[in-house]
This record gives sequence, structure tokens and C-alpha cells, in this order.
Amino acid sequence: MSSPASLERIPLAEEPSDGDLAGVVARVRAALEGGALVALPTETVYGLAARADHPEALDALRAAKGRDPELALTWHVGDVAALRRFPRLSPMAARLAERYWPGPLTLVLPGVPPGLERVARDGWTGVRLPAHAGVARLLAALDFPVVASSANASGAAPATDPERVATEFADRAALLVDGGPCRLAEASTVLAVGPGRFEVLRRGLIDADSLRRSAGLRIAFCCTGNTCRSPMAEGLARMLLAERLEVPAERLGEFGFELGSMGVFAGAGGAASAHSVEALAELGGDLSGHRTTPARPEDVAALDRVYTMTPSHLAALRSMLPPGAADHVQLLSPTGEEVVDPIGGSLDQYRRCRDQLRGMIAARLDDWA
Repeated sequence: MSSPASLERIPLAEEPSDGDLAGVVARVRAALEGGALVALPTETVYGLAARADHPEALDALRAAKGRDPELALTWHVGDVAALRRFPRLSPMAARLAERYWPGPLTLVLPGVPPGLERVARDGWTGVRLPAHAGVARLLAALDFPVVASSANASGAAPATDPERVATEFADRAALLVDGGPCRLAEASTVLAVGPGRFEVLRRGLIDADSLRRSAGLRIAFCCTGNTCRSPMAEGLARMLLAERLEVPAERLGEFGFELGSMGVFAGAGGAASAHSVEALAELGGDLSGHRTTPARPEDVAALDRVYTMTPSHLAALRSMLPPGAADHVQLLSPTGEEVVDPIGGSLDQYRRCRDQLRGMIAARLDDWA
């Protein structure tokens, strides 16, 4: 079946030669710069692409889709480095991109990178790095942002082969980049992740539980008996992380975060010390349900981050694990400061310990969320 003559067509392999790619880039650049629409292949479905900072092209793209003119479009990028254009990239988004890009995941993130003001919605911008290597190289070679939406009329199934695109959009697009049938033939998962939100907006190949595990962290704090310092650290971390994510502490699991504490010489099932409970309660935390947990090699190995109060705790935990398998075990203080055990001291000593822990945890937040 041949495409309509009105729609120019150019082939693009998954791994094009530099010469072939240069020819495709030149033709796509010329079309997009002129405000035209270009159909691009991805590993999931074909998309209709437009220059993100060209108002008439965006109007044409929304008209071709039959979509509400206020609906957002997705920024398609050629490499992960494009994420640096967001005002702030959260570690959660960075971990998701590292795990799933290039691939069938669209991230909707807070912030609006320059040039994408007309395609964001309510201060959030969708972004995706397709796993079609030729298209990714094409996008990386362009010096303006490109947005796309699946090649289908609103409400219809997305096109996954070039023949359908050629038939349905001959009078809408100026150029079809033909990558053959899409390998996955299923739309990407769309996930909004940021303060107050961890929401799958469209289901796809990646399930929500897998996304949570990749975005969040399993974090634990370790002291000696798990009655004073590490329980307070766990409680403080829960409070500060919830504040950063702008959600109640009980919702941290929705973002993939699990927090705990343990002791190098802890027994099982004991309570937190009375002064620890009181010191944390003054800040709104609750350690009344805390039960002590001994540090076990299998538990330490399974965590993403383990923070210790002193170098001796650090050495004890690292000795439990095989060589090279304990890099995730660190001293809580980024500057090497030791957290002195307040056990047996006054409430004021516990308060000083609490405040010291709070500062150290605040310094770690930018690595977490």
C-alpha cells in the first residue's frame, strides 16, 4: 500500500548511519521550523510532532487530534540531560528516568522548561525519551523543543504502523518519518510525580508498583540499642520527608518510601526511651508504637540507604556484608560528625540530640526527594 502523494515520506532505521541521519534531521528541521507537523515513530506508537514554541503549529497539532486546546502535550527529548532544563529535578524523577529511559514512560513533572510555556498545564510538563534510537538522535540534533501526541484522532486507538498514519494524516502532516511497525505497539505509561502527586495518569507497560519501587527509597537508621537516636532519626525523617513531598506521613508509601530503624546490639520488641518519645512529640512526632529491631545482614543488604550514628556503627554494619556490597551504608552526618548517645541523660540532652539529628537529616533530603 502506498502513501498518499501529499504526504512526504522518509525512512529512518533504529540505528541509522550518520549520513542517513543528517538527511532526516535536515528535512524534519525544515518542516518543523516552518510550522508543519511531522509524524515520528517510537517504540510504542507513532506520534504527531510540532515545534513546542510555534503557536500555529501547536494549534494545528491540537486540531489534528481534535483535542481541547488547553490540554497539555508531551515534550519528546533525545537524551536524559534534557531534564536539567527543569527548574528543579527531583531525585525521584531522576531515579525513574535512570531506570526506565529510553523507554515507554512519560513523566509529568512540576516546572516548565524554557520554550515549553505553551504546552505545560498548571505548571506541570510531560516529558519522554523514546526508545527508538534513531528518533532519539534526531531529537537531540534539533536546537528547539519538540512536542508530540499519539497519531490518532481523539478517542481512537493510536497508530502503530506507518501506513495508517499516511492514510489518516495525509492532509494534516507534512512529513512521515517511516520507522516501520512499532516494536511495542502500546502507549507509554504516564506518571505525574512531584510534591503532592504520585499518580498514574495513563496505564501502560510499566505498573504502578514497579514505578514506586524505582522512585522511592528504603531507608533505615542504625544506632546501638535502637531506643534513642535511631528511633528519633526515623521519626524525624518521616516528618521532614512528608513535608518535602507535601503529603501526610502516612502517604509516604505511595511514593515508594519505606523508613525504619535498627540497632547493632538491639533486642527485638523493646520500646523507645521515654525521653526520645517526649522529645519527638514536642515536634509533632509519635514514637509510642516503636519497637526495637536488631540489625540483620539480610535486612541491611536489602535497603537502599542505611545511616549510622557513629563510625563504630558504620564499621559493624559494613562487616556484615560482602566486600563492595556496603556502599549504601553511610554515616548519617555528611560532614563526619558523630551523634553522641543521650541515653541516661536529661530531656535537654535528648532535645540537643534530636536537633542535631534533624539538621543531619535535612542535609540528606536532597538525595531522597
